[in-house]
Amino acid sequence: MTSLIAGISSEDLAKKISKKLKANLVKSEVRIFPDGESKITLKGKISKSKSIVVQSIYPPVDTNLIQTLSLISKVKEQSREVEVVVPYLGYARQDREFLPGEIVTMKVIGKLFKGAGATRIIVVDVHSTMGLKHFKIKAQNLSAIPDLVNYFKKIKLKNPLVVSPDQGGKERAKQFAQLFGSDYIALQKKRDRKTGRVQIETKGLDEVKGRDLILVDDMISTGGSIIKSTEFLKKQKCNRIFVACTHALLINDAEKKIRKAGVSAIISANTIPGKTSVVDVSNTIAKALK
Repeated sequence: MTSLIAGISSEDLAKKISKKLKANLVKSEVRIFPDGESKITLKGKISKSKSIVVQSIYPPVDTNLIQTLSLISKVKEQSREVEVVVPYLGYARQDREFLPGEIVTMKVIGKLFKGAGATRIIVVDVHSTMGLKHFKIKAQNLSAIPDLVNYFKKIKLKNPLVVSPDQGGKERAKQFAQLFGSDYIALQKKRDRKTGRVQIETKGLDEVKGRDLILVDDMISTGGSIIKSTEFLKKQKCNRIFVACTHALLINDAEKKIRKAGVSAIISANTIPGKTSVVDVSNTIAKALK
């Protein structure tokens, strides 16, 4: 029987996946010492043939990363195969050298996962699939968009329009709109690589007037892009604005600031637990693991 190891950062999601796979759930107990070190104890029997480790790498990113590697290493001592599900993969934005001298951290992480004993990695809506090329093991990226769309189909919306906050997310918005059965647009955004400041460069938009909008993104960290987009769209006299994203990090009161900007609701997946994480992706992950 396959054993499924629930990392502390993804306990609830791991339980749901193990039920769907009828796998033996192994819980992990974590003690954090005053100096920040983690001590992990596994509670349960590990399979000799195949084990699945489920652990998201969200803030504190380095702590959750070390815990993930420790779980993989321990499980590999007993299992021939160790599949790792990382619903949210931290460091995914560091997949290439943007400015001279920058370290491509994804390359380092790829080596660490292989070195720890992982035989396969599954992620959900990774920031850039290019980053997965740094993993010298089987790597698969799943999409939470169908699950998010199913949620939005239950909401009564007025002449909905799907919006991407930037050109980089155009394909995501297109996929969402096709499944949802509406049209879509992508805003023009400029971000300063050094300061991180965001500016919307799109001029007036007539097509948003009086319509309910769904702002679609892969992740929300500080919410800067979403806030700028919302302020711009509100000036174009749109109706309500909803945010659909896979990973809601919502750092430093981001949720409060986004709501203040005029967003009616933030809907996210349970790749990162939180009060906006109302869309369950356990079925999508379980299917990929079967």
